[in-house]
Amino acid sequence: MHDRIRKRTKDLTLCAMLCALGVVLMLLGSVVEVLDLSTAALASLLCIYAVIELGGHYPWMLWLGTSLLSLLLLPVKTPAVFYALFLGYYPILKAKLETRSRITCMLLKLLVFHAGLLLIVLIFWAFFPSMLETTLGPWIYPALYLLSVAAFLLYDLALTRLITAYLLRLRPRFQRKR
Repeated sequence: MHDRIRKRTKDLTLCAMLCALGVVLMLLGSVVEVLDLSTAALASLLCIYAVIELGGHYPWMLWLGTSLLSLLLLPVKTPAVFYALFLGYYPILKAKLETRSRITCMLLKLLVFHAGLLLIVLIFWAFFPSMLETTLGPWIYPALYLLSVAAFLLYDLALTRLITAYLLRLRPRFQRKR
């Protein structure tokens, strides 16, 4: 009984530290606005660590805590919005989706991506409409859509490679002691 409480306390403490690190990473992206998507994607790697090392509900707690704190504390909300509406929960879902057949897995991943993209566009349209205004013409939106799909496919491939590298090479160094 006592050991189980100690383990839960350690897991919750690690989750809280990962949450704080995620917020700090996105704060960097909020201050240096060129890095907003990059730091949100980097913070999403913390969710992968939580999925592998903590499991259960801890990755979801990490995503929710990091999302809420980032939305409340960051001066520029762009990294927090991208993290909260796609980049934060996607690595958690990726672990669940990749248990299916390859075609089903890719279709479900694309469905999750499109739902997240739709949410992001709706949020920006509702709360940050000036960010969507452009003088480049109507062709920019299809071009951005195609670019975002390509970026998603690259992000998914990069996550797969990073997870594999972590499991094969880095996990013995970073694995938690039980």
